[in-house]
Amino acid sequence: MHIVFAASECVPYVKTGGLADVVGAVPREVVSLGHRATVYLPYYRQVRERAPEKAVAIHSLTIPFQYYNRFSAILDGGVHDGVQFYFVDCPEMFDRESLYATQTGDYPDNWERFGLFSRAVLEAAKQLGVPDIFHAHDWQTSMIPVYLRTIYYFDPALRNAGTVLTIHNAGYQGWFPPQTTERLLLPWEIFTMDRVEHYDTFNFLKGGIVYSDAITTVSRKYAEEIQTPEFGEKLDGVLRTRAADLHGILNGVDYKEWDPATDHNIAAHYTPENLEGKKECRRDLLHAFGAEHVADETPVLGIVSRFATQKGFDLIAQIAPRLLSGDVFLIALGTGEPYYEGLFRTIQNQYHGTASIKIAYDSILAHKVEAGADIFLMPSRYEPCGLNQIYSMKYGTVPVVHATGGLDDTVDEWDAATQVGSGFKFMNQTADDFYSALERALEVFRNDKKSWVQIMRNGMAKSYTWQKPAKEYVDVYQQVARRRS
Repeated sequence: MHIVFAASECVPYVKTGGLADVVGAVPREVVSLGHRATVYLPYYRQVRERAPEKAVAIHSLTIPFQYYNRFSAILDGGVHDGVQFYFVDCPEMFDRESLYATQTGDYPDNWERFGLFSRAVLEAAKQLGVPDIFHAHDWQTSMIPVYLRTIYYFDPALRNAGTVLTIHNAGYQGWFPPQTTERLLLPWEIFTMDRVEHYDTFNFLKGGIVYSDAITTVSRKYAEEIQTPEFGEKLDGVLRTRAADLHGILNGVDYKEWDPATDHNIAAHYTPENLEGKKECRRDLLHAFGAEHVADETPVLGIVSRFATQKGFDLIAQIAPRLLSGDVFLIALGTGEPYYEGLFRTIQNQYHGTASIKIAYDSILAHKVEAGADIFLMPSRYEPCGLNQIYSMKYGTVPVVHATGGLDDTVDEWDAATQVGSGFKFMNQTADDFYSALERALEVFRNDKKSWVQIMRNGMAKSYTWQKPAKEYVDVYQQVARRRS
């Protein structure tokens, strides 16, 4: 089979979140399974800086809108690890300071930018290779299945192509005015409650859900959660109607980058059999955060995250008086919403002797936190998959997590009787439940070192490579292709 991946991000070219990791990894694994993979990305300014002077594959595509045309070139990004890359080059759309928004809000023409990108992928594929499956990702490429089943319905070149949509985070949907329908040259009859209309907006993600042949999301638990009012972000109804076509496929991680036995970003290497290096990593982390005074027996709690409402950090603030007045030390690294950046600054100011915060994105420091902390905190309100809990387990840093989405799928609650489990979970998103789970972890850390080492080793033994999810994606592709043949 030939799979075309269309996405707004992909490592190593451009990344703001886990979407980029998925699109960087899955095509490579699909090729290793004997299939053909092509990736299309917007040629952002950030991509041009990493991949300048690309050969032109198609000099000009005409992309029509309601009252005008735009023109896009397709640049040849070459073949890497068996995957062909192409970039959609339209400078007035993509040569901007950031990908989706400025500090004042989203770009108001995002409907046009990603409508153009989606249509350019379809037009380019007609010349460069029509796939068996178009695999779209998130709202930014959700117009691909919409276009295919509407204005391209009678196109003989594309009619048999299947579509798969992956929802990485249902909280981001692409809401635009109703007039977007005609601006994208789509028929008004699709602007209805059972198609793209959503609370009197044109909803890109809803359109993708309705028109795709299959939908995937990034963990089994999240696939269940988004069909409920609590987590469905008002799309739970349409997702329930597509339940038979909705698949939860847990993300993998790149262990070439995240492995304490080989990680070049940390102070010392270590393995489950020889954990001595973790002590040196702990000392190095404390030095990096100006906390050399912390005693060896004091548990170090780590956070690496985007500072956002989704991540549940209001619970940190609520338990801070109880937690940080005791014998612990909190380290947090991240950037994000101004409110939560301010919250963490306040915590540092109020608990200067027991907390150190860095408001920054720093990949090297992120590795140091994963390797040097004793306990990793993820009290997320919801978490489609989550990667840091997986990294933490690999580094013998015991996670304390809210039992939601991928956190629930990957972290097993510690059971002292059976010596099974890799972390500690709390079911209800409340400060008391979070604090209770953290107390259970601290009790073992302080009073049962043998069990603590067992928890560490249990986590380090877990494996979440991309091989298994890639096979599951291929299974979905094959199901769709059979239905479309």
